[in-house]
Amino acid sequence: MSDCATPTVRFESPTPLALEAAFDGGRITSDGGLLWLYRVDSEMGLCDAISECMPEWRNRRGRHPLCSLVRQRVFQIACGYEDQNDSDTLREDPLLKMVCGSLLESGQDLASQPTISRMENKATIRSCYQIAKVLFDLYVSQREKDGAPERVLLDFDSTDDPTHGEQEGSYYHGYYGQHIYHPLLVFDGHSGHLITALLRAGNTHASNSSVAILKRIVGALRQRWPGVAIEIRADGGFAVPALYEYCEREGITYTIALITNERLKEMGKDLLEEASQEHQRTAQKARLFGEDLYGAASWEKERRVIYKAEAMEQGTNRRFVVSTRGDAPKELYEFYARRGQSENWIKDFKVHMKADRLSCRRFIANQFRLLLHACAYWLMDALRRKLVRGGVHRMQLDSLRLRLIKIGGRVKELLTKVRLHLAWGHPGQDLWRVLSGAFGAVHE
Repeated sequence: MSDCATPTVRFESPTPLALEAAFDGGRITSDGGLLWLYRVDSEMGLCDAISECMPEWRNRRGRHPLCSLVRQRVFQIACGYEDQNDSDTLREDPLLKMVCGSLLESGQDLASQPTISRMENKATIRSCYQIAKVLFDLYVSQREKDGAPERVLLDFDSTDDPTHGEQEGSYYHGYYGQHIYHPLLVFDGHSGHLITALLRAGNTHASNSSVAILKRIVGALRQRWPGVAIEIRADGGFAVPALYEYCEREGITYTIALITNERLKEMGKDLLEEASQEHQRTAQKARLFGEDLYGAASWEKERRVIYKAEAMEQGTNRRFVVSTRGDAPKELYEFYARRGQSENWIKDFKVHMKADRLSCRRFIANQFRLLLHACAYWLMDALRRKLVRGGVHRMQLDSLRLRLIKIGGRVKELLTKVRLHLAWGHPGQDLWRVLSGAFGAVHE
């Protein structure tokens, strides 16, 4: 932005002088922490790897390099600018230009909204598959930093992404009460890493494609880590015979919730009565656990089912879980309940990284956009992990963005270097010191 005069806004103040504000500060960035996003991206090579998966659709000179386009889009998402339209003003941001390979004074501005939109709409099924593989390979490399794991726990979950207008694959879903996409997400239940994100049509069952995705993951993990024990944990949306049967054939341990029905209620009837009596006697919440063999009509055989009966002041509660684990009922159910942590990971991805802003018309373009949000999640999560290792308490990604990324600063291009002058009173300076140590930054 130039230093020319612009319209001002006048504010009265509690001091003897009034205050005037205008967008005429010159080369100022509102995202000084972009430097750390670039640093962690360079360490992982993520945006460069993704750009190699993208088809080139342009044939004219003076175009923006694909790696610059991908990095611009991913960094904007990580900074909280999920809309394509934000590119029209952010393309002049001096620090965003620099981390995307363009000098603030002599370099050309970054891509505008139409170019970003064309890039997203030129994505293909093949390029999305290749990007998903890049993310999976990144997961494997990060997971084995401390040595090949002996056990991997896969948390499968689905979520809703509201849709609007005539978007391909948009359907009304009765459970969510709106038109949606229905993405499938897989996290590592031990490390919390995002493994993959698959976009699905809004009328897709929660378990759809889960066996196909599991087969790919299992094959790749066993090839990389021979002998690794693999386990899957999921909610009642994944309670389908095809998943049980595949896991049993492949020696994969599973723990999956069951949707309550009349037969299951009858199975846990006595235990619920016992819990109710205990609650009446003690006036305290009563939680009891049991197990039995159960076989649904669609199952080829009976399987072990663990159930919880709970009585409290608010009423009674029953939950059922089918599993091949050998734990006692209480320990097994509590293991299943810990999958609630994946809800926090989904919240970070969906709410704080705005992964539900899939507003392209084409379905494949929205799958590509979902993967871009996954890349932004990976970068922010990697910074958070470095901070945690440095003794900083774990933050939600929106809090991390506010404390680390959202720092105003003036950028100056000098003869021998570029200098970033940051807000001296910003409370995130301690995070910069921790990351400086983690990356081995040079101090002068």
